[in-house]
Amino acid sequence: MTPPPHLLKVYRSIDALLTYAQEYLDLDTRDITLTRNRIFEIFSLNSYPGAEKVRAVLDSDEGAKPAPSSPSGANPARGGRPDSVLNEFLDACENAALIEPGGRAALADRVMGIVSSPPSVIRTKFAALSAAAGGRAAMEWFYNYGVANDYVKRSVLDRNPRFESQGLIITINLAKPEFKDPRTAASGNSLAGGYPKCTICPENEGFAGRSKATLRTVPLRLAGQDWFWQFSPYGYFTQHGIAVNTKHIPMHIDEATFDRLMDFVDTFPGYFIGCNATLPRIGGSVLGHDHYQGGLETLPLHTTPARQSYTSAEECAVVLESVEWPGSVLRVVGRDRAAVRRASYGITRAWNAYTNERLGIISRDAEGQHSGVSPTCVRTERGYEMNIILRSNITSERYPQGVFHAHPEFFPVKQESIGLIEAQGLFILPARLQRQLALLAQALEDGRGLPEELPEFAMIFEEIRRLLGEARDKESVEDAIRTELGSVCVRILENTAVFPSEADTASFLAECGWYPQA
Repeated sequence: MTPPPHLLKVYRSIDALLTYAQEYLDLDTRDITLTRNRIFEIFSLNSYPGAEKVRAVLDSDEGAKPAPSSPSGANPARGGRPDSVLNEFLDACENAALIEPGGRAALADRVMGIVSSPPSVIRTKFAALSAAAGGRAAMEWFYNYGVANDYVKRSVLDRNPRFESQGLIITINLAKPEFKDPRTAASGNSLAGGYPKCTICPENEGFAGRSKATLRTVPLRLAGQDWFWQFSPYGYFTQHGIAVNTKHIPMHIDEATFDRLMDFVDTFPGYFIGCNATLPRIGGSVLGHDHYQGGLETLPLHTTPARQSYTSAEECAVVLESVEWPGSVLRVVGRDRAAVRRASYGITRAWNAYTNERLGIISRDAEGQHSGVSPTCVRTERGYEMNIILRSNITSERYPQGVFHAHPEFFPVKQESIGLIEAQGLFILPARLQRQLALLAQALEDGRGLPEELPEFAMIFEEIRRLLGEARDKESVEDAIRTELGSVCVRILENTAVFPSEADTASFLAECGWYPQA
């Protein structure tokens, strides 16, 4: 007995997924039957007329109607994108009443996890590529695999607006909610039930409880320790990923941290890697598990020149630079790894203990530690460049969310923590801005005043209007809004600066034994 057409389309879409997996996900032909049966098991399907009969019946029923796109028709030039073939499968399942309402994402994760290679195969190929072609080639293959198996949500990421303004990169994140409360942002530190212990523990690989069936990781060896690498499904920049300690221990920065960062950039040329400050309000969202962030992108901080160079009699093999940057950043530059490590850790220890009441810097009080650093490393023709971003999470009555945080007048644009990525010049702004900025733009084009529903944008609206002058055309308004967003983000970075002048920086460095280079 021939199954009904709606079920035949499910079978056809499963066969298309299997063909796609052979082409892009290294699914072995010998595993096709097993893999198909594992998908059938999800729906308790106990019959299958075979691919040829499915095609023949549907071709007869559909007549001259265009056939669904082939799995490789997902656009091979883009390196394997599952959108077309996966949506065809999900649509067929919906039409056959095989999905509960709101169940598309969970089903997609489960099925793509089934057709993906197991971790052992991924890691074997990654190691072989690393040995044959180097770490960068292996990492790029691993990233493309993550896109192809739908862990990296490339189609979602491509919708995020992104542009350059005032020397910064600005993005609007349409994929994640805005976290205004640091306690909400830190929710990844633990999970109900205690397994896995947090959102980035190695036990998340393939864990259905968090829709991680498609997650794959590869091992890293950093400063003699076992770590692993995974890409972010909703990355903020090119090949955004995290290096994670295999042990669930709190984030911390010690002398070996700098060796681990240098090991990474040695292994993966062209990548950067950095560590969020290990404190609430200025650090990452998962402070309970040691990890770093990095990727294959040159962020604005990495190419910003020095304002002033400093030298130390004790560390002749490196140069220390204060960076021409809105925030407070010191850069240790040299080819001698040991010297870079010593100098970087020396600056870190000195900053963590530094107090300057005139500047509002309190390293520690009854509430605990308030000063920390966010180190980030790249390797260039000058050697290792370790940018050490000086941070403080001290609060006051006037600034309860942080003295060195975005000030309230800028909250309409950015109220979330200013973490490692923003501190390097890539600002991730909340999705609500897309609608709010559209309202501002329309009002400006129409020559109207500030929309009543956006009173918090009064200062920003007035600054955009001054930038526009008499212009009212759409392009000029858009340019003015982008310029204003860049200006606001620059000022937010200035809010985070612990040293308002080079003289203040020099005073701190003199206490550490570093003096201006003639």
